[in-house]
Amino acid sequence: MNIKSLLLGSAAALAVVSGAQAADAIVAAEPEPVEYVRVCDAYGTGYFYIPGTETCLKINGYIRFQVDVGDQPLNQSASNDSDWDARTRGQVQFTAKSDTEYGPLTGVIVMQFNADNASEQNAILDSAYLDIAGFRAGLFYSWWDDGLSGETDDIGSPVTLHNSIRYQYETDAFYAGISVDELEDGFYKTDEEANNVGVAVGLGGKAGAFSYQITAGYDVDNEDGAIRAMGTVDIGPGTLGLAAVYATGPSSYYTKAEWVVAAEYAIKATDKLKITPGVQYYSNYYVAGDDFSDDEAWKVGLTVDYQIVDNFYAKASVQYLDPENDDDSTAGYFRLQRSF
Repeated sequence: MNIKSLLLGSAAALAVVSGAQAADAIVAAEPEPVEYVRVCDAYGTGYFYIPGTETCLKINGYIRFQVDVGDQPLNQSASNDSDWDARTRGQVQFTAKSDTEYGPLTGVIVMQFNADNASEQNAILDSAYLDIAGFRAGLFYSWWDDGLSGETDDIGSPVTLHNSIRYQYETDAFYAGISVDELEDGFYKTDEEANNVGVAVGLGGKAGAFSYQITAGYDVDNEDGAIRAMGTVDIGPGTLGLAAVYATGPSSYYTKAEWVVAAEYAIKATDKLKITPGVQYYSNYYVAGDDFSDDEAWKVGLTVDYQIVDNFYAKASVQYLDPENDDDSTAGYFRLQRSF
């Protein structure tokens, strides 16, 4: 009996221990709290709150494949002198916004990556600036970067990306502003250093089917400047665009000619297809020494845009340039671009 009782007691003790261990094995730890990404619709589509903050962030960009063709080598590689060249670009933009007592505080960073081939590549800071209450400071594109919708017009500055300080007042239908630009990599005349300072002003707006823009810039070191007027109006199945530029002399704001006029008509053939013929006339074309030459030039071209699907389009453009005292040339490109 003692042996039997001892065995029964041992079995009972083992059962209790086993039961306790089994109970411990199924006890689950408390899950840690998880903060899911919240949509931020205060600044438009695509923004979300950075977890743990009240700052809204948007990430967008594009991927571009392009083939350039022309009478002159257009490719970046000095070792390749063919008359065509394929290039690829990837661009990503980060936009951060948050509310303050002065209005939205905006920060933008744009990174661009270009590849001519496996070894000829570069990564650049395409823009980086902060913006609050109409004031903007940093690296960003000037009003002189704008143009008509086609590819024929040649009415922008040779370099439009500057370190600048700008104030711009704007409403839904009007804007006006002034900026101070560092023109360090712009045009500079003989005996001038590459540290030019410029002052630019811009204003524009919309009135029904008509939109307009006036831009002016004065290059302090070169003591010359330029003014540009541009407008578009919806007529018939498309949009008519007109532009004119006058320059007192070559400067970082304009170097193509003393004055030019440009016109285009963007025809919306279908919901997906746009065809844009254009023409431009140059008087006192291009720079000879420190001043414009006495030559004239004409440029005509055609650009075709086709929206394949949402956020994916194809573009083809061909341009013919006929200078008075130089060889004429034809150049163009075919592009595929996917935006996100």
